[in-house]
Amino acid sequence: MASPADTPHPTADMPSPGAAAAHPETGTGTDKAPAPAPAPAPAPAPAPAPAPETGTDAGVRTGRAGWVLRAVTAAHTTVVLGQPVFAGVYLSGDFAALRWHELNANNTTYLSYLQLLVAAVLWARTRRSWPFYATLALVAAEAAQYVAGLEGALWLHLPLGVTTIAGIVILTLAVWRTPFPRRTKQPQEPVDA
Repeated sequence: MASPADTPHPTADMPSPGAAAAHPETGTGTDKAPAPAPAPAPAPAPAPAPAPETGTDAGVRTGRAGWVLRAVTAAHTTVVLGQPVFAGVYLSGDFAALRWHELNANNTTYLSYLQLLVAAVLWARTRRSWPFYATLALVAAEAAQYVAGLEGALWLHLPLGVTTIAGIVILTLAVWRTPFPRRTKQPQEPVDA
């Protein structure tokens, strides 16, 4: 009598589902499912970020002097934007608004001088002169604006006011978009004696 191990199983000749069928010409193939694919190799570590190109400000942080200039230009812009409001109220017939227009002009002047001082400090710390020169031009325009207003020269006062407001808004946007890092001291090479 044959042992159960010697007796072929009735489904032994049938390939299992998913098993590779024997190639008719080569006769190769197995009844076993294909081996799982090897695990993918881990992704290589990302390369370090390239250093910013010379002349760009990417990734540079603004120092204290830059933040002070930003705060002063924002305050200056806010006060300057009040000037046409007070002038419009005055031109609508409320003559008391002329006093508010004058007081706000004084505040604008004080803030422009403060902004000029802060821009000078920023220039000394960062070696960026354009905020100083732009502020200096605005101080000159605001001084002419102030005198034209006191003298009643509305033909100059009104268009110069519009131009001055546009200038301070543009300067404020430029100051807020530009990083002003503090200048770092360059290490000096030792002197060979």
